[in-house]
Amino acid sequence: MPFSLVKGIKSTHRNPANRILHLIGLPIYIAGITLIVSYFLNLNTNPITGLILWLVAVCLFLIGHKIEGNFRAMTLIVLFKYLKSKKPKLIQY
Repeated sequence: MPFSLVKGIKSTHRNPANRILHLIGLPIYIAGITLIVSYFLNLNTNPITGLILWLVAVCLFLIGHKIEGNFRAMTLIVLFKYLKSKKPKLIQY
């Protein structure tokens, strides 16, 4: 049975508190990554602020998954499972 990435993500984000924490954390996560990348592109941003924002967002994601009770089924793990299922099969002769 093939692994569905969308079904995997939906099944690990059912709790309303988890969804709310993810909705709050996502823009913070994006802002943090943007500040970090901007620093390396010499756009005079503060990478420490970006790192702090990124860590706050990750903490919100972790708290959401702790509330949901699926700490080991976070999106990165689900994504790796999906990529592993797409690995080409070796042909034996």
